[in-house]
Parts: sequence; C-alpha cells; structure tokens
Amino acid sequence: MKPMKYLPLLALAALPTGALAQEAAEGAAAAPGFDEIGPYIMTTLLFLVGGFLVFWMAAGFAMLEAGLVRSKNVTTQLTKNIALFSIASIMYWFVGFNLMYPGDGWIIPGYLGILIAPTVLEPVGLGAGDAALDYASVGSDFFFQLMFCATTASIVSGTLAERIKLWPFLIFVVILTGFIYPIEASWQWGGGWLSEMGFSDFAGSTLVHAAGGFAALAGAIVLGPRMGKFLPDGKVHPFPGSNLALATLGTFILWIGWFGFNGGSQLAAGTVGDITDVSRIFANTNMAAAAGAVAALILTQVMYGKVDLTMVLNGALAGLVSITAGPLDPTLFGALWIGAVGGVIVVLTVPMLDKMKIDDVVGAIPVHLIAGFWGTLVVPVYTSGTSFVTQIIGFLAIGVFVFVVSLVVWIILKGLMGLRVSEEAEVAGLDVTELGMEAYPDFTKG
Repeated sequence: MKPMKYLPLLALAALPTGALAQEAAEGAAAAPGFDEIGPYIMTTLLFLVGGFLVFWMAAGFAMLEAGLVRSKNVTTQLTKNIALFSIASIMYWFVGFNLMYPGDGWIIPGYLGILIAPTVLEPVGLGAGDAALDYASVGSDFFFQLMFCATTASIVSGTLAERIKLWPFLIFVVILTGFIYPIEASWQWGGGWLSEMGFSDFAGSTLVHAAGGFAALAGAIVLGPRMGKFLPDGKVHPFPGSNLALATLGTFILWIGWFGFNGGSQLAAGTVGDITDVSRIFANTNMAAAAGAVAALILTQVMYGKVDLTMVLNGALAGLVSITAGPLDPTLFGALWIGAVGGVIVVLTVPMLDKMKIDDVVGAIPVHLIAGFWGTLVVPVYTSGTSFVTQIIGFLAIGVFVFVVSLVVWIILKGLMGLRVSEEAEVAGLDVTELGMEAYPDFTKG
C-alpha cells in the first residue's frame, strides 16, 4: 500500500505533459499542409538550384576566356572573372535588385526605379504567419536574379581581353551591374514599359546576352584592337588561344549552367504544369546547343576545309543564346533549327567583325549580341501574343540604351585614367605587367 501515497504526485507530474501534448496537437492542426506551403517551397528550391547552376556559368566564362587568350594573359582573365562576379554580388545588393524590381517605387514610372535601395532579407520565424506563402523566399529570388546580372558582366570581359587595364574595367563593371543592367532589365522583368508593350524575353536573349554584347561592342570600339591583329595589307593575324582543353571545359560548364539559366526562368515550380514546363525547357535548351555546335561543325568544314574547334564551341553557345528568349514554346524540332541558325550566325559574323576591324578576342559579340537578336526575333514563331515588330522595338530600345550609356562610360574612363595598357605591357603580357604573376611560369612564351 505504500506506493499509493505517491499517486497524486504522479498525477500532477503528468499534467504538464498532457498540456504540452494538447498544445502540440493544436499546433499541428493549425500548421499549413503541403498544399498550402508546397508551391512556396518548390519555387524557392527552383530558384536556389537554378541559381547555383547559373553560378557555374561564372566558372565556365573564366575557363573559356583562359583557354582562348594567350598564355601571357591568362592570370589577368581569371582575376577579372572572379573580381567581376564579386563586384556584381555587392552592387546588385546595394543598388541593382530593387532598381530592377521597384514594385510601386518607380521614380519615372515604367522607366526608372529607386536608385539607391539596398536589399533587405527579413528573417522568417517558426510561425506559419511569419512568411508570405504566395510565391517564394525573397532571398532565393535575389540570389537567382543576381546570377543573371553577373553573367552580363562576364560577356564583356572576354571581348576586351589582352589589352585593357584591370581597374578601368572593374569600374565599368560597377556601373554595368549596379545601374545599366538593372535599369534596362526593369523595363521588361520589373514590369516596365516593354512589359506593358508586349515584348517577350523569357530568360534574357536581349536583356542579358545582347546587353552584354552591346556593352562589349562599345568597349571594343573605344579600346581598339590588339597590336598586330589587323595588318596593313588587310589580312587578319590570328592569335591562337593558350589552352583549347580549358576552352572546351568552359563551354561544357556554360552548357550545364544554362539549364538553370533557362529552366529557373520558369519562375514557378508549385504545380505539375510548372515542373512539366521546366523539363520541356531543359530539353529545348539542350537541343538548341547541340544543333548550334553541329551547324558550326559542318559549316566550318565546308567553308575552310577543316573543322574549327573554337567555332564549334561558340556555335554551341550561340545555340544556347538563341533559344533563351523563348525556350518553353518551341517543339524539339523548333529548338533544333533555332539553335542551328545560331551556330551559322557565329561562323558568318566572326569574319565580318574582322573586316570591320573590331577585335573580339573570344567571339562574344557574335555569340551574345547577334545570336541574341536572332533568338529575340524568332520568338513569335512559337509564342502566341507576341509580334515581330514589338520584338524588334524591344531589342533596339535596350541595345541603344546599353550601347550609348556604355560608350559614354568607356570614353569617360579613357579620358580620366586610360583604358589600354602600354605597348610594352601588351607585348610582355598583362600577367607580368598588371599582376606580377603568370599562369604558366615555366612555359610562358611571348
């Protein structure tokens, strides 16, 4: 009978446990189900996965450029690529994201958003009411969109290689990623005037790739060609790249990253239809790249009697750029012929630039600007509600804005601090003269 006197104490001890269990049950009943939170979680995940895939494109650009420049300039290109990505990350936080997505905060409605408004990511608590479940986390959206901003700057880097000073280039990157890109992108993706007009650019053939190409073209005009590139007799002196294995690796990395670039631009993953669309985008993106590579492969054999690997690599990239404006709606055959035309564009326009004495070291202008125009123009073939006239107007508006502003910035930088390295530095190589170190110290040749 002795243990009986402890029963009241045991009962009292059990009361809090029962209360906690009741509270837990009530909390579980109040917690949102997957039908409510699933779209938020899946779209957030799409942004994060797509974002880190696009981040790999930074590595792809670095490897591509390192392989296509001469060995005496490799370290400089690698430095530029990691620096430009880092600068883009800071500037997009400080200015770019809210300038690109102003919401109701337009300074000039439809044209110019808030100039200085750093991005703030509010912490989410444990309660269901602490997060808005209508779309995705702001952090994931910011992270994903940042990658597009950095990609625009990467396009400029390769064109101006081997003769531009490091710091003027990085100052231009500050302006490009903080202001130029966010302003023109806001016209479409931020709900600006191009969006209202009906312009369509799903993942950025114009907003990202052609914009980067226009900025690169302006820089190439102001900077001028490399010494010895264009000879007095009208011939073009080729400068073979230092490492085609790296260039090929860079192309494959870019190809992989493009699945996040285009697939993530579906901007939703909360339904069966959304996920099905993402898979269709992946398949079309791959088909366009493959067709661009094969088209360049065949055309260089026909035109020159031999296959040109660098053209094949750029053909794949041009195919990717070409499908980026409308990767969802075409059939697989549609993606094939769109990408193939992109590959043909590269093979035909690289010699045209040489005739114009515009020195583009890696072929970024044909790949990103010209193929970007093609990809933007062809959207109405498969996408309803679009028109060729609207597509051309949108392309020209962004092209004129980016080119003119970039040209002004390049001219100002040239006047204030100079853009080109000295002739002696260009001959010796930028690695030694700008950085004091070499990528291949045991093998570097003049």
